[in-house]
Amino acid sequence: MNALLGVFASAVLPVVAIAAAGFLLGRVRDVEPGPLNTVTVYVLAPALVFHSLATSTLAAGTLARVAVGVVAFTLAMAAVAEGVGRIRGTEEPLLSALLLVAVFSNSGNLGIPVSDFAFGETGRSTAVLFLSVQAVLMYTVGVYVASRSGGASGLDGLKRVVRLPLVYAVAGALLARGAGVVPPAEAASMEAVGLVGDSAIPVMLIVLGLQLARTDYAAAVSKAGVGSALKLLVAPAVGLAVAHLVGFSDPTVARVFVLETAMPAAITPVILVAEFAGNRDLGGISVPEYVSTVVLVTTLLSIPLLTVLIVALQSGVLI
Repeated sequence: MNALLGVFASAVLPVVAIAAAGFLLGRVRDVEPGPLNTVTVYVLAPALVFHSLATSTLAAGTLARVAVGVVAFTLAMAAVAEGVGRIRGTEEPLLSALLLVAVFSNSGNLGIPVSDFAFGETGRSTAVLFLSVQAVLMYTVGVYVASRSGGASGLDGLKRVVRLPLVYAVAGALLARGAGVVPPAEAASMEAVGLVGDSAIPVMLIVLGLQLARTDYAAAVSKAGVGSALKLLVAPAVGLAVAHLVGFSDPTVARVFVLETAMPAAITPVILVAEFAGNRDLGGISVPEYVSTVVLVTTLLSIPLLTVLIVALQSGVLI
């Protein structure tokens, strides 16, 4: 019990407190999260990604293994969710919505802060890389799945990936490392980038709280069970299997990888289904309302589950 309380107080409570502040702000004031999210996506997160990867002590082989692991996890969870959905007789657009919430984790707004608090600098660097690879997959595989739910091709949406700053931040950091031109950590330029990147973590959590405060979930809770179970129970098990198969040389990296796969459903799919599936009816609720509900339910339920998982990971019981 003391271990659980210690992990909750040190790794989960700070994250929950900041997100809760954003949630309360969204409830008492009409604050639009869009502008903050734009600043995060185009300025703060790229700075965080570049600084973390450029200054990371993770070996190149470890970076490659994390990328391979994220791709393998995404494909495996997509197969599992598709299979479960078809066995249950789930039809479009709910089938594609189920895939999106089961596959993509909130590895940014929640995953990076939790990994940082739980596993320090290595946790943060691993989480940043997980987020970067998943972002590319979300705007390719995710766009295809979302467009399938709306009966569209979604090819225009795939163009978003080439406009995603995170992609260029990853490429720039890796090229700078490969060429040996990364400025010293104490250099003014790197300190400035690091300062901007550090601000991404609290802003991500504020945005998460604001977005959850705007979620209308009352009519959709009854439909969120399968998606929530896949995300919170099946996804970590798949992530653990992938981590063992990939064979990370650094156990901390492996543990953070599993932790990232256990994060609640990502919020970006809400935007994707809103664009491609619109307000198609799911029996009294729309596709975006269903996805938003799973995001809210998994976020709330993840608080105790993540606490237990972090204790198990830190103790070395799982990996």
